[in-house]
Amino acid sequence: MPIQNSLSIRSYNLVKKGHSHPYHQLVLPVMGSINIEVAGFSGKVLPGECVVVKAEQTHYFTSEPKARFVVADLNCLPENIAQAKMNVFSVSQPLLHYLHFIDEQLKYQINQTIETLMVETFCCLLSEQPVTKRLDRRIQNVLEYIQTHLAEPLNNELLSCVACLSQTQFKKLFKEQTGLTVTQYLTQVRMNKAQALLLHTDYPIQMVAEVVGYQDHAAFSRRFFKYSGLTPSQFAR
Repeated sequence: MPIQNSLSIRSYNLVKKGHSHPYHQLVLPVMGSINIEVAGFSGKVLPGECVVVKAEQTHYFTSEPKARFVVADLNCLPENIAQAKMNVFSVSQPLLHYLHFIDEQLKYQINQTIETLMVETFCCLLSEQPVTKRLDRRIQNVLEYIQTHLAEPLNNELLSCVACLSQTQFKKLFKEQTGLTVTQYLTQVRMNKAQALLLHTDYPIQMVAEVVGYQDHAAFSRRFFKYSGLTPSQFAR
């Protein structure tokens, strides 16, 4: 009998447990990590990652008691997840931010209507999730740093220090992991955020430029036009 799709916050312990269930389950750490064995994978899953346990797959797991996870129990997996060949993948920034919202919401409120909408939103974000290989943790740290310091000057020298690598090692590993150079990635992240701010806020263009790391309004406008084919003013209309 199909279950009702649901989201919950769970914690486990250091006692190794194993079971299977007739529905799919996604485990997404929001604090701490989980050690899990499932379908040929055996290892640690960290915040910023997701492990997929398909229906009837026996899995074994342990974690520190203080660790916390968003767990999604689903009747069906989105096509992109169902067809993926990997059990563990890196989570996109929009989905990662939403997990923290889920974590806070479920701790403080019981409301079936809100919970149903949260599951629907989660599944929508999940369906848009690129199922890519797990990132090297050093590069994952850099991507998280970029997201939280986007308004600041960012360059190879600084980011290689965040990754604890030489600049040469960092540039090589970054390209291998993301498929983009650091400059290409920064431009993509900054322009995507600028587009979102122009569409969904009433920020003046100068403020949008500063939020995404451009102090020079003209330089921002040139880069935005090159990226989108429109000026910031045209895009915001």
